[in-house]
Amino acid sequence: MNDKPVEGDGGHPPADVPAAHGGRPPSAGREYRIGELAQAAGLPVRTLRYYQERKLLPPPRRVGRIGLYSDDHLARLRVIGDLLERGHTLEGIRELLSAWERGQDIEAVLGVEKVVTTPWSTETTVTMAGDEMAALFPGEIDPEVVERAVRLGLIEVDGDRVTHWSRRQLEATVALVRAGVPLEEVLAAGQALQRGMDEVASMFVRLISTHVLGGPAGRDLGGLTDVLDRLRPGAQVAVEAAFTRAMDRQVRAELDRMLGHLAASAPASAPGPGPGTGPGPVSDSGPGSAA
Repeated sequence: MNDKPVEGDGGHPPADVPAAHGGRPPSAGREYRIGELAQAAGLPVRTLRYYQERKLLPPPRRVGRIGLYSDDHLARLRVIGDLLERGHTLEGIRELLSAWERGQDIEAVLGVEKVVTTPWSTETTVTMAGDEMAALFPGEIDPEVVERAVRLGLIEVDGDRVTHWSRRQLEATVALVRAGVPLEEVLAAGQALQRGMDEVASMFVRLISTHVLGGPAGRDLGGLTDVLDRLRPGAQVAVEAAFTRAMDRQVRAELDRMLGHLAASAPASAPGPGPGTGPGPVSDSGPGSAA
């Protein structure tokens, strides 16, 4: 079933089927019938019933055959709407709300969620006309190259407009191509680099999951938020430092290889008497010399 609320029919049970109130006790404020709650929340009744089916919305208080909802239900619906707008699935929202019902501070939960889901990349996108992009790579752009760049997630094409995900990476690509590296080779190298970075990122995620989320900090949501904030720049610095060190090693190794190749290919000079030179030194192992 799709995680998004649906408007179609499809066997949703009536709102008054559940017999017990779950979650936190209702507040002493206003109470709503399901139609009134839907109107206050700005949602169709079917969506509320769908949320109940997915256990996102606690059952109402029962008065005979009438189900009465509280301001807590309305607040919960607004939290669900906010989380949906932030890109959560309904299953993820259900887990967050379950944590809230177990006594954890929903603000602390959402604070951790915000830190975890904040993009690590701070790159600036750049958008230009397709012919402007092609002018940056004279003779290198064709439909296959464009399709490959789209598949790699480097660019998005919207009509005649092209958006590159990173101004810095675009500038680096232009510099490499102008230095003589074919664009196809740059794209292949970028794909290999992404695979390597995925492995590095996976390693960091495992470390955080095992030693932070699974450790004492994982039980202190406020402290965990601070830890994740501190880890973000540290991880980036560690990767950058490791890459620059690796580049130093690889550049030195390539330079040694090139110098060795030049030395091996240099013409050998045959020793011999030069113009105007006298005879060479006399050996002391000639006739009459001591053995």
